[in-house]
Amino acid sequence: MKAGPAGSAGPADPVCPGPPSAALGGPVSHALSRVARLHRTAAGRLLKGLGLYPGQEFLMMCLWDAGAVRQAELIKAVDLDPSTVTKMLQRLEQSGHVCRRPDPDDRRAVLVEATDESCALHSDVQRAWVELEDHTLAGLEPAEREELIRLLAKVEANLCREAGEAGECGEAGECPGPR
Repeated sequence: MKAGPAGSAGPADPVCPGPPSAALGGPVSHALSRVARLHRTAAGRLLKGLGLYPGQEFLMMCLWDAGAVRQAELIKAVDLDPSTVTKMLQRLEQSGHVCRRPDPDDRRAVLVEATDESCALHSDVQRAWVELEDHTLAGLEPAEREELIRLLAKVEANLCREAGEAGECGEAGECPGPR
């Protein structure tokens, strides 16, 4: 197996030995997309052992913290397409992690809540996230970790401003979704 490009941590891609030529003008964006993909893959491996798919843990985190919420509010909170959230909730309901019922205050609305059985999953998800954090940040000193958080927050703010201008964020320009 070939070594990766200078400064990279992984093996070289035999088809594309370096960044694609179209990405040369955006090396940070290219690096972020690669890291995000690898992070999601690593999270997926950990979550699979818990019977979850990537993204479902964010729904569960919202429900564990908020209690019963309207499905429409949950969709806004996780900032995903309604059909995606509906499919996720169907799977979580089939596995016994959530239940849905009509909202007594508005029969047109549906309340979603974590089941008592899912409470055991809470600590498993928490441990998986600790493991993912440890794996992701291995080799970084505490000061480097803090600097990474600071820099990523600035990047996120830039992207949220842009999304807010496109009408994709809340009134104050904050991005909805898992924190």
